[in-house]
Amino acid sequence: MQIEVKGTPLPVAICHLAPGESIITEKGAMSWMSPNLEMETKGGGVGKMFSRALQGEAMFQNIYTAVGSEGMIAMGSSFPGEIMVVDVTTTPIIAQKSAFLASETTVVNEIFFRKKVGAGLFGGEGFIMQKFSGSGKVVLEIDGAVIQYDLKAGESMLVDTGCLALMDASVKMEIETVKGIGNKLFGGEGFFNTKLTGPGRVWLQTMPVSNLSKLVADYLPNTK
Repeated sequence: MQIEVKGTPLPVAICHLAPGESIITEKGAMSWMSPNLEMETKGGGVGKMFSRALQGEAMFQNIYTAVGSEGMIAMGSSFPGEIMVVDVTTTPIIAQKSAFLASETTVVNEIFFRKKVGAGLFGGEGFIMQKFSGSGKVVLEIDGAVIQYDLKAGESMLVDTGCLALMDASVKMEIETVKGIGNKLFGGEGFFNTKLTGPGRVWLQTMPVSNLSKLVADYLPNTK
């Protein structure tokens, strides 16, 4: 499977399938495709459907298969930002809720629970994230621009809550309190930051949708 990403600020992932090859997509993700692709909608059982709902994804997914010859399908993003194609064959990754756009059928998508209460309550992404493993490529949506860092073993970085888009499963995630009551109350950065410790890669997003919604809300008329 060959995948190319084009366009900005609302990119599209264009996937080229060999004859008989299939791709799993999020519900409603298809923008255009060749006529020889056959679609099948599946839920995969009550357990998997419930798991996807907790991850912020649709309970049903679409599987497209190229029949008779090579096929092509394009999937557009739902929010201004970037589309990333990540190969999880050697390294599983953990991503924010609602990041999934598509994947090869050999990729395993599981729910990921944060083990520490603090990370779940104050980490900006809640208790539940998504874990992708197995083999093959997964296509993910990122809010705003994406910046990658490679953390060495023991190397740490503090991240504003919500800016963590995805990370290698080897990266440790904790919550650290902002020091000083004045900083907490008047600094405008909240009470908590997310602490990421290597080894592993981390991908940070510049404009989480939660931040954008707050900015837009300030300009909406008060209807009360």
